Amino acid sequence: MLSRAACSTSRRLVPALGALGSRQKHSLPDLPYDYGALEPHINAQIMQLHHSKHHAAYVNNLNVAEEKYREALEKGDVTAQIALQPALKFNGGGHINHSIFWTNLSPNGGGEPKGELLEAIKRDFGSFAKFKEKLTAVSVGVQGSGWGWLGFNKEQGRLQIAACSNQDPLQGTTGLIPLLGIDVWEHAYYLQYKNVRPDYLKAIWNVINWENVTARFTACSK
Repeated sequence: MLSRAACSTSRRLVPALGALGSRQKHSLPDLPYDYGALEPHINAQIMQLHHSKHHAAYVNNLNVAEEKYREALEKGDVTAQIALQPALKFNGGGHINHSIFWTNLSPNGGGEPKGELLEAIKRDFGSFAKFKEKLTAVSVGVQGSGWGWLGFNKEQGRLQIAACSNQDPLQGTTGLIPLLGIDVWEHAYYLQYKNVRPDYLKAIWNVINWENVTARFTACSK
């Protein structure tokens, strides 16, 4: 079960700037399943490249950017600190987003959530079918690369759907707490679904890990 730390993923993965000098480097998390475990919905080749190449690159580049930022802080070089913000946002967001994405998927996934999450979905979207249709439409509609998200608005106590461009992290850019993220970068599906993003989005619902999404919702809605 996820702890309340799940509510502050972005804060946990990207340390306070004042702590950069003593931080440990970020590392690529292990997948909780084999690369081929999500087949036939997402094939092993995609998962291997996506995890071991793309996510690994975000981790490596984030570590480099943070080291440069630490040096800029020590020198009091504000110009360099500002110049590094895009790299921190892109690679830090890539690490945050993918760390959530892998746990949002499961070979035993699919179907519908249960309990309080399902009731909240019905309350905020009318039905699970309407929620699924809306998140799919938002994800299909992302121009270029980005993510479709189910998030939790802590202030309003309700679920919201949002899209983020590139690797912009949901919480860091919208304030919504991430519960379920769908990666719609082409590297997440092109080798299997070519440029037909809707087919990929139709398939991914078969491997959504509702236990993980529910645990995130429970931790953040209390």
